[in-house]
Amino acid sequence: MARLEIERLSKSFGATVAVHEVSLDVRDGEFLVLLGPSGCGKTTTLRMIAGFIAPTGGRVRLGDKDVTALPPWKRNAGMVFQSYALFPHLTVAENVAFGLEMRKVPKAEIAPRVVEALRLVRLGGLAERLPRQLSGGQQQRVALARALVIRPDVLLLDEPLSNLDAKLRETVRVEIRELQRQLGTTTVMVTHDQEEALIMADRLVVMSEGSVRQVGTQRELYERPADRFVAGFVGRSNLLPGKMVKPGRFETEGGIAIACAANGALGPAVVALRPERLVLGPPAAGLDNRLMGTVELVSYLGSSIDVHVRVSPADRIVISQPNRADGQAPKEGDKIEVGWPSQAAVVFPNDATPAKG
Repeated sequence: MARLEIERLSKSFGATVAVHEVSLDVRDGEFLVLLGPSGCGKTTTLRMIAGFIAPTGGRVRLGDKDVTALPPWKRNAGMVFQSYALFPHLTVAENVAFGLEMRKVPKAEIAPRVVEALRLVRLGGLAERLPRQLSGGQQQRVALARALVIRPDVLLLDEPLSNLDAKLRETVRVEIRELQRQLGTTTVMVTHDQEEALIMADRLVVMSEGSVRQVGTQRELYERPADRFVAGFVGRSNLLPGKMVKPGRFETEGGIAIACAANGALGPAVVALRPERLVLGPPAAGLDNRLMGTVELVSYLGSSIDVHVRVSPADRIVISQPNRADGQAPKEGDKIEVGWPSQAAVVFPNDATPAKG
């Protein structure tokens, strides 16, 4: 276990900049998640930490040691790959022991450490099986045991759950988080799945186009996004383009006037509205914004229902509401009122960065 410091880490492939001056400080024992869309530079950053890719610039420190120029086998980092990368001809125990053998650990010490690693991931009875005899979730646990058995200073996880089905992902992500807390291992994980990131992380790093957009806890990123990209990628937001016409007043391109927080420069902007902060139905106290609209689509999501409401020819918003036991929900074509308080409307400058999510 150790503190991980990344200072102005960069990587270019020819004229293409994959990662641009990323700086992060991962505390000892922290679970940090790099979150972003495909091609944002998160996996390249992870592989530079591991030593599989040489950076163009910047440095990596692990504990009190600069490891920037060291090859992977000289960094005490355990890595779990997206594909698990298990040796098909080796048993579970032999796969787990492989890293210890490469590090010239005495044979008398290898066996008990393998047994302990398999116990941690609840695979103690499968030591003699081959990878092809295991389920996807079991193979993932073998890869995790192989990374943990070397007692790494930092554990690196590259989309470790992406090959599992949805139900199994829910189980395994909780298991990984509980195991990480039990061991106190400094961990960096890469994912594009925001739900996965929100559940597992101590802190999140949102990346886009090779750069860090915001670092913070789940609540910080959700409640106070730094820009429209973060607002659109972490959780869900209705993003309506328009302009700030005066302090506290935003006007959409469709001509809808919205009361919002008084801060923000006048001119082109985008307002973000979280679907669960919007209210459908009869007027309620404290709602500074009230609009009439037409229900265009109702999406049943099990625990909640999304109602898509057209409030102007150019503006449609999604409202998320709990799935009520009485089954009452708006129907397509209904005329309905939508309301929300001014503090629920967050305004960002309308820069050139496209919103995603």
